[in-house]
Amino acid sequence: MLKSYSETNIGRKRQLNQDYVFSSGKPIGNMPNLFIVADGMGGHKAGDYASRYTVETIEREIKASFEKNPSIIIQKAIRTANKEIRQRASEDENLYGMGTTVVVATVIGRYLQVANVGDSRLYIANGQEIRQITRDHSLVEEMVRLGGIKREEARLHPDKNIITRAIGAKDDVDIDFFTVELRPSDRILMCSDGLTNMVEDQEILKVLNEHQDDKTLVETARALIDTANQNGGKDNIAVVLIKPFADEVKK
Repeated sequence: MLKSYSETNIGRKRQLNQDYVFSSGKPIGNMPNLFIVADGMGGHKAGDYASRYTVETIEREIKASFEKNPSIIIQKAIRTANKEIRQRASEDENLYGMGTTVVVATVIGRYLQVANVGDSRLYIANGQEIRQITRDHSLVEEMVRLGGIKREEARLHPDKNIITRAIGAKDDVDIDFFTVELRPSDRILMCSDGLTNMVEDQEILKVLNEHQDDKTLVETARALIDTANQNGGKDNIAVVLIKPFADEVKK
């Protein structure tokens, strides 16, 4: 049986929370479950509006879809959200230039389907390792791939917040898709960069391991948020935690 928990936190420096999440272990339309993280950007209220509206639009479109293929369902929903965000930004000068990252995931049997735009992330972790499944669409990630900087330098680079893809940035949105086979001991973490800019991957794994026997995921999520805030809390923090096989006996 799948279990999940989600929470956002304003952090220690920001005046407004522009992160928005959705978490449902129950079916949404033809999807058996649905999880979304969005990290908005833009002027006062615009980033907040972009993340919330994008998540609500994706949920609405998935709920109404007659499609059976999860990748097609998610793709159409994200493209609709991008189109509508662009339309609203063109109609209201207070929303001009707004955008948001987004990560969408669903667990179907023993497989995880993921889509992402931007630099919010999805990880899979067990007691031994943590793996980033999504790929950041950011300037520093491109620099790492091209060999311009080392990966350990990326977190401290002054341009680390410049993203190369976002919902609302262009008329057509380029979406990455991933399919991952899950193991009984796996846990899924979806998060905004308010967590990953403050907490390194191995520190995230340490927190997860310290709470891996919890019956509830609430303490784990709050421990991650607390760690990000203790390390500076420079941005809003969004966390979604999922145990795909919570009731299965570990071998």
